[in-house]
Amino acid sequence: MRTLYTVLIAMLFLACGDKKDGDKTVYLPASNGNLNSISVVVDNSLWDGSIGESIREIFAAPINGLLVDEPMFKLRQIPPQVFDGFATRSRIVLKIEKGEIAPSVKIANNVFAKPQTVAVIGGKTNQEIIAQLKDNKAKIIDAFNKEDVKEKQRRINLSLLDDEKMENQLGFTVNIPSAYKFGKAENDFYWLRKALDQSKTIDIMFYEIPIESISSGDSTIVDFVKLRNDITKTKIPGEDDIYMKVEEAYAPAMFETIIDNKPALEIRGLWDMESYTMGGPFIAYAIEDKVNGRYLVADGYVYAPSLSKSEYVFELESIIKSIKIK
Repeated sequence: MRTLYTVLIAMLFLACGDKKDGDKTVYLPASNGNLNSISVVVDNSLWDGSIGESIREIFAAPINGLLVDEPMFKLRQIPPQVFDGFATRSRIVLKIEKGEIAPSVKIANNVFAKPQTVAVIGGKTNQEIIAQLKDNKAKIIDAFNKEDVKEKQRRINLSLLDDEKMENQLGFTVNIPSAYKFGKAENDFYWLRKALDQSKTIDIMFYEIPIESISSGDSTIVDFVKLRNDITKTKIPGEDDIYMKVEEAYAPAMFETIIDNKPALEIRGLWDMESYTMGGPFIAYAIEDKVNGRYLVADGYVYAPSLSKSEYVFELESIIKSIKIK
């Protein structure tokens, strides 16, 4: 049986569209598919067995920082025999190959369509394939997430908010949809809101803090929570001592990441209101800006009772990941 690499090369040739004589450019159809959705190309028998179970455990795992479980990706299974034509144009594809091949993982871009990310996982046995999925899950999820963020940012860029004053004041650029409006604009703090309806909103705050205000090690998340609570209490307080704070009953999750080629902390958690019944998820990034001796903080949160929150959190993530520090 051909190796996975041979299969990918064959797939690439099949993906080539019509070309003019002498033109070596590969023309691919436009990809399609919903955001945060994976087309899983795998035999029905494997999907119904241990391999399918592992795929669901990894890629449909609950998103961090949501009170109600929502999957990281929605999965659509496609048997290999019908993976042809329009079905191959999904923006994100996970393909399982079982046969006389060495255990391996291959991630490729723009194989059948453009833009597109395809991950092919192969092995001789179910156990080998499952091991490849588990050992490489972080790499595969990161590749899929980057593809989705890129597509979301493309959609955002179709209609952008004029935020030049904020960008000049805080020394960065960011692409924000024109549906957002400024709720507060100060020299060191900017708060924007997007109305979902009369009572539901997506909000995002931008501010800076001294680089020494967040320590490294076990106290990093403690420092951030304290700083965030101080900001929300003083900058966006409500009436009668009502203010936003990090939900104490659920510890936020923190990850290290990169934004604009700079180290950043990603914090996901829940917020609620002191002395009032409101709450929801938040996602914040503290971007290390050593040149200016600060962390630039982009902090978004959602208030949308009775609605799924994952798509709104993903919108905030995509906005924040467009940041470039001047």
